[in-house]
Amino acid sequence: MQTSILKKYREALLPWYTIYPTVPEFSAAVGAETYEEWLRGLPADDSVSLYLHIPFCRSICWYCGFPTTITRRDAPILNYLAVVRDEIRLVSEQTPQGLRVNDVHFGGGTPTLIGPAGFLAMIELLRRRFAFRKPATIAVEIDPRTFTAEIAEALGAANVNRASLGVQSFDRIVQKAINRVQSESQTAAAVEELRRHGVSRINFDLIFGLPHQTVQSCVQTATAAVAMRPNRLSVFGYAHIPSVIKNQRLIEETALPDSVARAEQAAAVADTLVAAGYREIGLDHFALPDDELTLAQACGRLRRNSLGYSADTCKTLIGFGASAIGRVGEGYVQNDVTREFYSRHIAAGRLATSKGYHLTDEDRVRAAIIERLMCDLEADVPAICAAHGFDPIRLLDSAERLAMLAEDGIVDIEKGFIRVRQEHRFVIRAVAAAFDAFLDRVSP
Repeated sequence: MQTSILKKYREALLPWYTIYPTVPEFSAAVGAETYEEWLRGLPADDSVSLYLHIPFCRSICWYCGFPTTITRRDAPILNYLAVVRDEIRLVSEQTPQGLRVNDVHFGGGTPTLIGPAGFLAMIELLRRRFAFRKPATIAVEIDPRTFTAEIAEALGAANVNRASLGVQSFDRIVQKAINRVQSESQTAAAVEELRRHGVSRINFDLIFGLPHQTVQSCVQTATAAVAMRPNRLSVFGYAHIPSVIKNQRLIEETALPDSVARAEQAAAVADTLVAAGYREIGLDHFALPDDELTLAQACGRLRRNSLGYSADTCKTLIGFGASAIGRVGEGYVQNDVTREFYSRHIAAGRLATSKGYHLTDEDRVRAAIIERLMCDLEADVPAICAAHGFDPIRLLDSAERLAMLAEDGIVDIEKGFIRVRQEHRFVIRAVAAAFDAFLDRVSP
């Protein structure tokens, strides 16, 4: 990939397009009353996914951009869990009885800090309030540094079947530079414990572009990860925005790789994983041939939602916890970001929705095009527009960035069918941005 292309597109501060429109477009015009109305309008035979946000960690990773609280004590976590349980009751009272659940995802923070008893109690409450499909996918994010045999046993008892482990890098120099020291043996022990208790579908998170990271260290990390044979891996590029994320100010900026080095790291990791038998999924995921993501991609059913790439086809995602994002047919909602105000809303007997977005017909067609680009690296714009009763000419004419992308050889366009060239898959966000009505599409 040419240096000029990297400088022109790769470092642009573009959204990750897990959802469209993106969170900055949310407003207080959509609040708790709107969300209640949307929940009451859900079809009784609908299938939904659930997301529970547990925003606590034992230590801060300096690269992390997620809202989380550092605590060495369990009391704040237990108090928060009580509020989440109340929110689950409030929400379930607004939805049709027996609403079916396909997927449950515990995210963080470090969700396993709620402990074995807390986790089992939460699963039991969800099963009482909703009708779980058999077998439902239950996933949890894990920090191997705080993982225990006791929590592994509880996950097995709760029928958890997918776990996502934060790895990032096995390079000790890099780990110290980001305040996350985690040995290969800790990670391997967590994987072994999970599999021993029936949690067989394992995901690893890796990051490139970290301070002091090199192509060699990235390849060594990927090779060590592959030896543990996770079903899939997420490989993210570190986004350094210390003006927004205060803990990133602790990272030594001069030790960060430049855009060309980042691209070389990403390509080296991709080559290592593909050589080990993993298939490329969208922008930044890799999965074994029999994984759900690979199968979904092969038949055009791969989805992208607020949690990333998914084989989940549910149109409704109900989020619980501070800052949690949800989606119903009419649009998006987000709970109050601060735990204090989130808790106050729930204690007062009202939903904690602080902002959201009501989708228009045009939003839906743009979202569909962006999703197909992010998932398949191609999109049949006329076909998508026809399915939504929308004029493709007007939409294509408004996507002024497309001409520049085609001129630079990043995309091929034929009669409205857009295909991203494989060698430029890492700039797919720039292609998706061409259909973002809220961005300046002329200059990247």
